[in-house]
Amino acid sequence: MKPFFSLLARYVFTLSAVIAAAIIAFMMWKHYAQTPWTRDGRVRAEVVQITPDVSGPVSHVAVTDNQRVNRGDILYSIDPQWLKLAVISAQAEVDAKRNEMQMRQDAARRRSQISGVISKEDIQNTRSAAGVATAEYQGALAALELAQLNLSRATIRSPADGYVTHLRLRPGDYASAGVTKVAVIDASSFWVVGYFEETKMQHIHVGSAAKIVLMGYKPALTGHVESLGRGIDDSNDAPGNQGLPDVEPTFSWVRLAQRVPVRIHIDKLPAGVELVAGMTASIAITPTKPADVETERIALLSSDR
Repeated sequence: MKPFFSLLARYVFTLSAVIAAAIIAFMMWKHYAQTPWTRDGRVRAEVVQITPDVSGPVSHVAVTDNQRVNRGDILYSIDPQWLKLAVISAQAEVDAKRNEMQMRQDAARRRSQISGVISKEDIQNTRSAAGVATAEYQGALAALELAQLNLSRATIRSPADGYVTHLRLRPGDYASAGVTKVAVIDASSFWVVGYFEETKMQHIHVGSAAKIVLMGYKPALTGHVESLGRGIDDSNDAPGNQGLPDVEPTFSWVRLAQRVPVRIHIDKLPAGVELVAGMTASIAITPTKPADVETERIALLSSDR
């Protein structure tokens, strides 16, 4: 009897181990299949491309690469010498047009006072000349304001609080109007984008809690789903030579799930974590139903009040 019980115990132990392994495997598969998570996450930030409104040689660079700047800080300056000359020239044009306008207006006024002596055509001509002179004076004033505006734009300032990045500008370089010379990363605009398989999207809703782990840091960031991507590229939609859809003639049996971008708002940044646009992140979303998310949102609004 002893060998029988020993053999039975072995079978029971083996069967128990198999059942336990099957349960663990099922739980892991369920977690993998239903829990929305991804290791394909990226830190993103708004990049402000600083372009000058005027062209000219760079006379001074006031910042260094990766420097923190505040809104309104000077980034660099363009040599204002020719812009100052443009202001002087525009001012001289304004003075000349003002004198001409006054002369034409005086002539028109004098002729209107002796309307019985001169012809109506002469009076009309002098009035028209006065009107043209007035319009030319207004145009000269606009040109002066434009020259003054260009002079003020010779000093380029930061439009936001952030970090100067990839600075390659040096005094003596030529800055062209409309061409980016400096980029500033907005320090208050960091967010995370996670690319989730389409099979997981049914468990992701706006407002769902998110846990973010950056590759270079151990502390986890907390956040919530801010928005869901509404479109991804379809290679079959590209037009062919005749403008018709260029559809692949083959279709594989194994279909890979498309990845949909999900924007994650960062709620709390742990101390010591420095965000850099482009960093890799792993993201796990707490599955919730739309009704649950709305209930949580209402509760948070009530608590704030």
